[in-house]
Amino acid sequence: MKISVFLFIFLIIPATLSAKSREKTCNDNTRAMLNQLKTEVTDNLTKNLLPYWSTKVLDTINGGFYGRVDGSNKAYPDDDKGGILNARILWTYSSAYRILKDTSYLHLAKREKDYIMAHFIDKEYGGAYRSVTYPGDPSDTRKQIYTQSFFIYGFAEYYRATGDMEALTMAKDLFELFEKYAFDKESNGYFEVFTRDWQRSHDRLIGETSIRDEKTMNTHLHIMEAYANLYRVWPDKRMAERLRNLVELFLNKIIDKKTSHLICFMDKNWNSTSTIDSYGHDIESSWLLYEAASLLGDPALISRVKDVSIKIANAASEGLQSDGSMIYEKNYATGDVNLSRSWWVEAETVVGYMNAYEFTGNENYLDNSLNCWNYIKNNLVDNKYGGWHTTVSEAGAAGSGDKAGFWICPYHNGRMCMEIIERLSSR
Repeated sequence: MKISVFLFIFLIIPATLSAKSREKTCNDNTRAMLNQLKTEVTDNLTKNLLPYWSTKVLDTINGGFYGRVDGSNKAYPDDDKGGILNARILWTYSSAYRILKDTSYLHLAKREKDYIMAHFIDKEYGGAYRSVTYPGDPSDTRKQIYTQSFFIYGFAEYYRATGDMEALTMAKDLFELFEKYAFDKESNGYFEVFTRDWQRSHDRLIGETSIRDEKTMNTHLHIMEAYANLYRVWPDKRMAERLRNLVELFLNKIIDKKTSHLICFMDKNWNSTSTIDSYGHDIESSWLLYEAASLLGDPALISRVKDVSIKIANAASEGLQSDGSMIYEKNYATGDVNLSRSWWVEAETVVGYMNAYEFTGNENYLDNSLNCWNYIKNNLVDNKYGGWHTTVSEAGAAGSGDKAGFWICPYHNGRMCMEIIERLSSR
């Protein structure tokens, strides 16, 4: 009997030690990969992305930032300046200062906040213009809710970083305008476009194809993102209720329960009018939805959203390619596929799958995140002239698209870098 016990111990202990050794090696390898990722995105943010925008895109003559810089790094000082661009820049440099504590970022954030207050905010009717001319006069005075949401997002972040009460007041004022004019009191959700004096119009500014496209996933996603950031700094009971309503709209109306893809366009009563699967929006929403729910602190809602978030990330993986990238979108009715690799889609892919990895511990999600970052490094980052290319073809050739413009800014890619820094710093 003693011999049998000795043999059992002799055989089982080495096996146990070997399993523990393998687990430690695996954990060490994962830790090393995560540390390398954090180092690389920090370098890209601080040595490439933010410096590119503060040197190549900064308008030192008229204030703010240029409305356009093309793929050859040529600036167009006389182009109009978009509200989306400027609001996102406010968010980016405010967030960069909050996280990295570099006062040069604070200087740029304050400069941008002051520019927006002086030129974009409509002193008569409230809200922000969609664009201004290069000297700073109103050019497109329509109140587009998509654009307005980024001003809430940016002002809330500036307050979060600095404690500036004017910024918080401005974000709260915009929130009240949303609830007064844009909220659909009959069918829930938010309408898209209004005139300067907040009369509703049916202008198509965000990819709508017909008058039936009255509710859009994209606008609701960014209202939810903006409301979440405002709730962080203003945990008002009514603010919580409106944020929860947006989370529930995604769970009940905007996410296709059969496929877990997002429905891009809907009519007033939330019937789908779209046949597009947008992989970038899928993966972006998978983590923004959880972020919003987690701030509300309701365990039942958080658990429900976690489950849905993973389903959305899995649905988005239909767009993943063998080179690590994510393609743009697919029209499932016609079979047409947009194979381009866009800067913002790739950036959101890194964050979305890192989020899924943190939920589950499943290293397949981590691989998706790391592989996409490697694709970005090798294809989208412009190591010669700075900044990022906007698109890359299926064959890997950088497109000739603008590097700064109405929709193109350091928000998706800058946020990706800062999300990774914050997430990995807390591990």
